[in-house]
Amino acid sequence: MQEIEFYLVDAFSEVSFGGNPAAVCPLPEWLPDETLLRMTREHNQSETAFFVRHKGGIELRWFTTNGEVNLCGHATLATAWVLFNELDYPDARIHFDTASGRLTVTREGDWLTLDFPACPSEPQIPPPEMLNALGIQHYVEARKGRAWVIVLESREQVEAVTPDINAMTPGEHKVSITARGEGEYDFVSRFFSPGAALWEDPVTGSAHTMLIPYWSEKLNKTSLFARQVSARGGDVRCELKGDRVLMSGRASLYMKGHLFLR
Repeated sequence: MQEIEFYLVDAFSEVSFGGNPAAVCPLPEWLPDETLLRMTREHNQSETAFFVRHKGGIELRWFTTNGEVNLCGHATLATAWVLFNELDYPDARIHFDTASGRLTVTREGDWLTLDFPACPSEPQIPPPEMLNALGIQHYVEARKGRAWVIVLESREQVEAVTPDINAMTPGEHKVSITARGEGEYDFVSRFFSPGAALWEDPVTGSAHTMLIPYWSEKLNKTSLFARQVSARGGDVRCELKGDRVLMSGRASLYMKGHLFLR
């Protein structure tokens, strides 16, 4: 029997039941991919992060219940929170080796900052089937990067979208809808990816790699404050630095314990 530490962390939230939950499992060495996937399905969270520490650094991988993904912001934030707060990581900066290259997380008080590559997007005409599934008839702009970005007129329109999730698969299913913010928020968004078992992702770091460059250009500012207006919701401090984006958030531990593999 193998015993593995387990943490469930609400990323991009300082309180329980907010932000985006992620399971985090430190491993002494890599298990077979099929075992990692079965563990992820047992956890039944939007993402499970697995990491292995070795002399050269920390290798980090992310899985949804459908399989491995090549980038996940909130599970990276959750992993860094575990290392800093539960596993006594000694430095203020962590480097992760991932499928998307080396990713860095720094700590300043309660805020953790992800340093990710920016994802450019370009104007494209979205598939009518995707718009119909989202229930969107009119939009301001549509772009395509690592996923679709559909710009709407207002926060109210973003919050009002009620997609037909089944109609979004197996076609174009990864889409961020966004609008200019109000008050303290520069922009708001929601993200859907039902083909990756994420019907609506509560707070999505990877989507912000597209949104930050877009809104930085539109608003003519490099530092922004964003809100993902899902049911759980979460705040993201954003900064564009050349071809990199910085995304800062807080996190809250919900559960910890041990898993037993037989």
